[in-house]
Amino acid sequence: MTARPLLPPRGPGRRLPGKAALKLLPPPPSSSKDIAWWAMALFCANEAAFFAYLIMSYFYLGLRSPDWPPPGIEKPELKLPLIMTATLVLSSVAVWWGEHGIKRGRRGQLAAGLAAGIALGLTFLALQYREYHEKLRHFLPQTHSYPSIFYTTTGFHGAHVAFGLLMLGFVFIRSLLGHFDGEEHTAVGTASLYWHFVDCVWIAIVLSIYVSPHFY
Repeated sequence: MTARPLLPPRGPGRRLPGKAALKLLPPPPSSSKDIAWWAMALFCANEAAFFAYLIMSYFYLGLRSPDWPPPGIEKPELKLPLIMTATLVLSSVAVWWGEHGIKRGRRGQLAAGLAAGIALGLTFLALQYREYHEKLRHFLPQTHSYPSIFYTTTGFHGAHVAFGLLMLGFVFIRSLLGHFDGEEHTAVGTASLYWHFVDCVWIAIVLSIYVSPHFY
């Protein structure tokens, strides 16, 4: 014998719930952050672990070497890295200012903040190119473990800065097209979070690779 599905009795009780009945269902849990923001936060956490491994490798190699930096390589100068740090921090402030404006519906402030952030980010890459041009005259990545970890860490960070500039550029174009307002600006917050992450990573790199050799 084939089992027959249980059906509700005929009549009004068998009708599917209408809009009035659906309104009685509890609303889904809400969050102050969009799911895209949390996805970017997890991505940044993953990349933070990657840079942490590089920085730990730097200190491990330094502790295993009798001299760090090795003989023939001077300790890193601080003037240019500090200028680069100030440039990147100011770019992060500009992006934050632009994001702060769009939350209040100020599209012009968003565009101005993104434009300033992009300009300062490009300045940072130009300064890094200048630094590499100078350092490559004195030592190459294959010269010693010190230049190897130096170029690897700072080079990967430079690649992250370039990727962040692409994100900011895309958001900037969308801002000019009027895609954002006080209610809808998820992409702005996502790109801003990544850019602030890149800023924080650079500060950690400066303290580890540029500043710490002057204390031992």
